[in-house]
Amino acid sequence: MLQSVERALDLLNLVARNDDWSSARAGPPGRRLERLRKFAVKIFPAAAGPCRSFRSCAACPPSTTSISHPFVLLDPLPRKKHNGGVRYESSLNTMNDKTVDLELARRVLSAEGRAILALAAQVGKPFAQAAHALLDCAGKVVLTGIGKAGIIAQKISATLASTGTASIFLHPVEAMHGDLGRVQAGDVLVALSHSGQTDEIIRLADHLKSRSAKLIVITGEPDSPLSRLADITITYGDVEEACPLGLAPTVSTSCMLALGDALALTVMQMRNFTPEDFAAYHPAGALGRKLLKVEEAMTFTPGRQLSLVSDALTLGQALAEAEKVPRRSGAMLLVDPQGRLSGIITDADLRRKVLKGGPNILEKPVAEMMTRNPKHIRKGQYASEALAMLNKHRIDELPVLDESGRPIGIIDVQDLLGIKTLVNE
Repeated sequence: MLQSVERALDLLNLVARNDDWSSARAGPPGRRLERLRKFAVKIFPAAAGPCRSFRSCAACPPSTTSISHPFVLLDPLPRKKHNGGVRYESSLNTMNDKTVDLELARRVLSAEGRAILALAAQVGKPFAQAAHALLDCAGKVVLTGIGKAGIIAQKISATLASTGTASIFLHPVEAMHGDLGRVQAGDVLVALSHSGQTDEIIRLADHLKSRSAKLIVITGEPDSPLSRLADITITYGDVEEACPLGLAPTVSTSCMLALGDALALTVMQMRNFTPEDFAAYHPAGALGRKLLKVEEAMTFTPGRQLSLVSDALTLGQALAEAEKVPRRSGAMLLVDPQGRLSGIITDADLRRKVLKGGPNILEKPVAEMMTRNPKHIRKGQYASEALAMLNKHRIDELPVLDESGRPIGIIDVQDLLGIKTLVNE
């Protein structure tokens, strides 16, 4: 109980301004508790109830006056009548208040937005030097930072890796316990530190500089110990954090992330990184499906699930040829003597032709019944483009052709269900 009383009064932040506090805490525990009770009554007399004591009594039941809860004194409002006196309500009511300060949220977003916009005017020679250093890096780009800056460093490293620049994250503490072996000749170190005075980062940078590693620093302090070790310093200046206490990294980490993203994407452009390259690094997930090529998505290919039938055959002969594959698509591709696509017959087309064609329909040339010059797509185009064509023309199958016009497969609407889900979202 004595510790609870002391902790509660410490949290009041009033004790530093009261001369009685040091004397109240002096002496043996038994005497100290009495002094602390008297001190608490002096600071918050109404909190004691009518008996002027923090002990339980008939006038002041335990739920009203118990000091065992460390926050009972922290809540001067609201007050209620209590047996002719006044007492404070439990501070738990205030602590559970779910009111959201939307104005604070707006101030945070505005502060971070303004700081990031201001960076655009500061991008200059050091940024260009850093971009060239990353582009010319013969090894890998090693990101490091600690605390919140370390989390930002991990994200920047991931962005670099996914946009064509080999990169890893190195924890500065783990580095000093063996992970320095991850850094090799030709690597470039990018260190993030708001103050530029983080001991762990400085020690790591000092070790790597002794091994002739190139050091790029992203910081808010251009004249800091870390900046003085750097080959290139990118600074975002003295920013004010958006935290109401001015303590939690908010604006500073947003600036670090924005500069890291700008650096990664600038280098990506300098590499002439293409959507095809991006797809190669993102074979799975939503990004991978959006960048999927038709030849990667189609399941019907010649010799397996698809027969290429000569347009010189009769309908009966063409159907017999198409049935030679174990599983076929809902369409039959017809080719000319050079193997180029000349037409298509879908299952729906076939039903209509049979109903209208009479008893000798199977003896008729298939060329008379096929749809000539059908809609098609070329190898190398995106599956999302194929989906757009299927939707536009209300068809279910689309032949895929090579550069010379020869079919290499059919992409079916069933092949594109995953892409369709993404488009609808």
